[in-house]
Amino acid sequence: MLVYLCRKLRPRTLLGLGLVTIAVASASLTLYGAWSRYWSPAQVKVAREQLWMPSPSQAANQISAYRGHWTAQMNVRVPDAVQMETIFFVAFTFWRVTGLMLAGMAHFKLGVFSAKWPASLYWTMIAVALCIGIPVTLYGTHRDFATDWDFRYCFFYGAQFNYWASLLVSFGWVGAMMLASRAAALLPFTRRLAAVGRMAFTNYIMHTMICTTIFYGHGFGLFGKLERAGQFVIVLAVWTLQLVISPIWLRHFLFGPLEWLWRSLTYLQWKPLRRSPAVGR
Repeated sequence: MLVYLCRKLRPRTLLGLGLVTIAVASASLTLYGAWSRYWSPAQVKVAREQLWMPSPSQAANQISAYRGHWTAQMNVRVPDAVQMETIFFVAFTFWRVTGLMLAGMAHFKLGVFSAKWPASLYWTMIAVALCIGIPVTLYGTHRDFATDWDFRYCFFYGAQFNYWASLLVSFGWVGAMMLASRAAALLPFTRRLAAVGRMAFTNYIMHTMICTTIFYGHGFGLFGKLERAGQFVIVLAVWTLQLVISPIWLRHFLFGPLEWLWRSLTYLQWKPLRRSPAVGR
């Protein structure tokens, strides 16, 4: 809602506000890092286990909870959610997300997302990601290894490399997607991606339900049992499913089911859902 109030600001103002807001979260991490030098060993241990590397017993308890029934899961999920939506939100998430939204509004007003900029500018964005963003991220990871993944260094200081470099990497993704959307040869794929995007709410809830059924105890209980390769296969399978069914659904309906419900509730009026034959053609 705060970002909405800024919708009429000029792109330059939005971009400046966005960068300053994003910087607050970075500064917050740095200040917490400086403050951590005065923590007692017990405080460091608690913070490390909560934020960085749980003890074997904590990990075992969490795995057991997620493989258990719904109530057992909530015993772990609720405290984590409360912490993320209060302390971590105020200190970090609010500033990062708000800043990114403001920067996104600026880029939208500048026409970056219209795919109408010269191709050379989009290629420049990709080059920035490849030549600066990714190398800085990799250097940050190298420094994490050099410190043997020390909690206080990695969490408060080492994370800064990826925090800022990820913004540059995102430029590369934007540039690549804008170029892809203009490539006639990629239309069969980009149209499917567009359909998934038009049903983002529905697809988000869908893959949440699929994966919680696969991993949690009220389903198949595979939490903590699959290696990375198996997890990657599930990602590909869910994405393939959504890329297939989203265009099919939108051939017959104007919105995804949850998008339709949300829109109807927003306007307090049942909106048409089924696509008429004339619209379908």
